[in-house]
Amino acid sequence: MIGIKEFNKKIGSLKNTRKMTKTMKMVSASKFKRAYMAQSNAQIYAARLNDLISRLASSAGGQHPLMKAKPAKSSALVVVFSSDKGLCGGFNNNLIRKVRRWSSDMPYKYTKVEYSFCGRRAFMAFRRHVTVKKHYENITLKPTFNDALSVAKELTESFTKGEYDDIYVAYNRFNSPMSQEPLIERILPLSTEEVAKGAKKAASADYIYEPPEEELFNFLVPKYLNFRLYYTLLENAAGEHGARMSAMDKAAQNTADLIDKYILLRNRARQASITTELIEIISGAEALK
Repeated sequence: MIGIKEFNKKIGSLKNTRKMTKTMKMVSASKFKRAYMAQSNAQIYAARLNDLISRLASSAGGQHPLMKAKPAKSSALVVVFSSDKGLCGGFNNNLIRKVRRWSSDMPYKYTKVEYSFCGRRAFMAFRRHVTVKKHYENITLKPTFNDALSVAKELTESFTKGEYDDIYVAYNRFNSPMSQEPLIERILPLSTEEVAKGAKKAASADYIYEPPEEELFNFLVPKYLNFRLYYTLLENAAGEHGARMSAMDKAAQNTADLIDKYILLRNRARQASITTELIEIISGAEALK
């Protein structure tokens, strides 16, 4: 049976762990607040931009090169957004499992599938099993629009050069601090149906364009792609901090339960030791009579 000294060591270690998890929870809560505000503000802009692109594309028919789908498709690129750090529950694991399931079906549709990664966790999980095109380092913890621009530029160049017929993004959509939904969505070629999912339904109209239609689409379509990737980074950051905050809160609760359990066991061991000593004293006194 474990002695009182060993119980005290375990309890002390658990108390230190509880301090650490509580501190990490507070840090994650602070980071989550900033990430959530950025994601919420961007969500309003994303809805307006989706609405504008949807209405114009439905009217003009989508003549921009980034909106033209190829009839024969043989290659695809998947950009996976994950976190650089762990200790965030199933945030990364759920996405990795979904990408693996999705990848198992892709050989029937594409002859070549390559992957790019934003975030170290997914890169470490897939680097030995898939063809890695690029790993974008240190852009998921504190997303900036310049990071999204650099990713969007490379994806646009790869698509327009014909390196890939379809380009997908795999990420966790932020629902709440305790709920993140792993998704895989196609972003190139841009589809008016996909854009319309996040836009308000409006009656079709014959627009008069100023500036000309081609110039307008050359400005708006790349802008939409840039912001789409930036918004994906913001959702990924908000989900990561929310998931870590929830995971650390649960870890602190579990540690507190273990401390209570070991305190009870220590008290029982101390009581058993005291009882044993009393029995020995009484037995010795009886033997001397």
